[in-house]
Amino acid sequence: MSDSNTTDFTNPSTFILLGIPGLEAAHIWISIPFCTIYIIAILGNFTILFIVKREPSLQEPMYYFLCMLAVSDLVLSTSTVPKMLSIFWFNSMEISFSACLTQMYFIHCCLVIDSGILVAMAFDRYVAICDPLRHSTILTNPVVAKIGLALLLRGGMLILPYPFLARQWPYCRTNIIPHLFCEHMAVMKLACADIRVSSYYSLSVSFLVMGLDVFFIAMSYIQILRAIFRLPTKDARLKTFGTCGSHLCVILASYIPAIFSLIMHRFGHNVPLHFHILMANAYLLMPPMLHPIIYGVRVKEIRERVAGKRAKVLQSKAW
Repeated sequence: MSDSNTTDFTNPSTFILLGIPGLEAAHIWISIPFCTIYIIAILGNFTILFIVKREPSLQEPMYYFLCMLAVSDLVLSTSTVPKMLSIFWFNSMEISFSACLTQMYFIHCCLVIDSGILVAMAFDRYVAICDPLRHSTILTNPVVAKIGLALLLRGGMLILPYPFLARQWPYCRTNIIPHLFCEHMAVMKLACADIRVSSYYSLSVSFLVMGLDVFFIAMSYIQILRAIFRLPTKDARLKTFGTCGSHLCVILASYIPAIFSLIMHRFGHNVPLHFHILMANAYLLMPPMLHPIIYGVRVKEIRERVAGKRAKVLQSKAW
């Protein structure tokens, strides 16, 4: 090992992000889908925000939660992808210690917030289907705002120990991170101290957040399905269940890559490192791209609004 990797330091000024070890020769080609995903995520989520703001008929809880999800996805994408692209394109691997911890905080905070928003959207669907007459009185604008604030505080407070604990450990092995971003455990593995506190806390947060959120979503949909099966006709059941389609697709797009990556991280010790890194990036980058696409394709109001805007643009070009 080189001297630069074994020099003693307790508070490194910079970390080195290697990118995807083993695939360095393909970094330029890998950057193409990463850049495409980022552009789609930015354009898609800004489009959702713009349409909901401009369209009075969309001023209701489901779309407010969708806007919260869009903002969280924008922060998540912007806190990670630009640095990834700088590694791919300019070989800019250095990241300051403080910037690394800041990136770590925003990544994990946004992931927790996203999960909480999916629970809030499931609750909205539960009230809309199981108690439709009281939907407007239960989910008022102040209540939606309080839910959003609670989700923000939950994410912020649960993840706050991550960077604080990371700053306390001495780093005397190396400052090289074999990853594309400052993932919490990838940074912790560089510490030359007993990091069981950080490891156990990270694992507890992952299982607590994902476990409880999945449980609440499942309970909501059990009640929704019970209400749907009580409807008199098949058409009514299909139409009612169709209002949950977008939310269900978003849940699958969010949780399946995360669960698969978590399983790979804990049990896939024989899997090549570059596959671990690609999977970690999949659960980080794919949901922000897929969320606006799913809602844009499946939700009639948003689809019609986008189609209307496109028609106006084409008409103006024709003139």
